[in-house]
Amino acid sequence: MTYTKKAKKGKRNIGSAVVHIQSSFNNTIISVSTVEGDVIAQSSSGRCGFKGSRKGTPYAAGQVAANVAREVKEMGVLKVDVRLKGPGSGRESAVRAFHMAGIAVDALSDVTPLPHNGCRPAKKRRV
Repeated sequence: MTYTKKAKKGKRNIGSAVVHIQSSFNNTIISVSTVEGDVIAQSSSGRCGFKGSRKGTPYAAGQVAANVAREVKEMGVLKVDVRLKGPGSGRESAVRAFHMAGIAVDALSDVTPLPHNGCRPAKKRRV
């Protein structure tokens, strides 16, 4: 029986990446992927130690972004494209944290899904 050796998680040299910031009213989730779509780093407010209603704050989003930026900078990422999704309050502070970490933000795009008059709403409530 032969065993395959697992690849070392050493320093990878990735020039540019895509940052996906999913910000809701309750939480902020940030994942960084290569241009091809392979996720290389991710984190959320809950993973950084925030609990309850503090997870949805701009401060928590900034801390999450700073942690992810530090992780990604070790992999050699210098430029990122940012895709924002959701109505949360942590959108701008997360982008600002990436900028403060020394990572150049090339493009900002809002990819929040908007309905084109899709599902019919529930009937009006009568009390």
